[in-house]
Amino acid sequence: MALAVFPGELGALTRSLMTDAFVQVSVFVAATLMLFYGAERVFKFDIGTALQNARGAQVPLAALLGATPGCGGAVVVVAAYSSGHVGMGALVATLTATMGDAAFLLIATRPDVAAVVLPVSMAVGVASGWIVDLIHPRHTIPRGQTCDVVAPIGKLRLRDLVYLAVAAPGLIVGAAQLFQIEITGFFGVPIEPIALAGVATGLFVWATSPVNAMTATSDSPATRATEETSFITVWVLGAYLAYDYAAAYLGLDLAATFQSIAPLLPLIAIAIGFVPGCGPQVLVTTLYINGVIPFAALIGNAISNDGDALFPAIALNPRAAVIATIYSSVPALIVAYGFYFAAPSFMN
Repeated sequence: MALAVFPGELGALTRSLMTDAFVQVSVFVAATLMLFYGAERVFKFDIGTALQNARGAQVPLAALLGATPGCGGAVVVVAAYSSGHVGMGALVATLTATMGDAAFLLIATRPDVAAVVLPVSMAVGVASGWIVDLIHPRHTIPRGQTCDVVAPIGKLRLRDLVYLAVAAPGLIVGAAQLFQIEITGFFGVPIEPIALAGVATGLFVWATSPVNAMTATSDSPATRATEETSFITVWVLGAYLAYDYAAAYLGLDLAATFQSIAPLLPLIAIAIGFVPGCGPQVLVTTLYINGVIPFAALIGNAISNDGDALFPAIALNPRAAVIATIYSSVPALIVAYGFYFAAPSFMN
């Protein structure tokens, strides 16, 4: 926020990037989460229970939950595994299929690429899960362990209502931009102040948040959407600023730099996917969107990364988390270098 009010070019660039991050990504994340959590509340559908009763369909359902944007679906599968309700194949399937919060960024900025990455990741997750169930028939499941990874916030807060109220006009502007319609204001108010107010509110929510990984299902959809959108926005904004600052003030040409080590880029992206959390994965997606890394590196990272779901997996069953991560690295290498050598210019 201090950089945003800085005079001159630095302040103008920062405000522009903050506006882009809010209008291009945050508002779509908030809308998606509100629809998802709202439907879950209205129809009283418990995903965890459905997964436990799926039996033979556990692997495809686990992969579908993993492919859902964000980390919520994958965390549900991790909880089910830690409670002994699904096997190692389902755990590998969901961790392989998930792209975490980086999926929101890709959907908002490159929906055409997301339409390829998410189904491919899910298909690879299903295949990997079935293969793991064949070669890993007996599962090491902790006994008597529960998965209480989140604590409820409680009542609906004023900050939740303020954030969503500011996001509503931002969503209209962002949707218009997708159709190449330029809207510079909303009811006479320029869009930049609205976006900056949204980012500022989100930073406040994130800085004061009691949430460690994801929200509790008992919280209201508005609270859950506000908390998780604010968390994602911080990482997206950080990636936006890091890239543009490096280009504008350090004179770095990342595309040219990475071109000299092009054959290693898929391997590097896959290695970054092993890092728990969504922040590094958001950065990889940002590099792809800016044309710095190829599609092969993006798909490799999407398959290898486990997002925030790896945190509860490590906490509850570190051995299973390591095994599942190793299993997911094999298809990541095969698919990434398959695209790199067979279709080097695909979606670049």
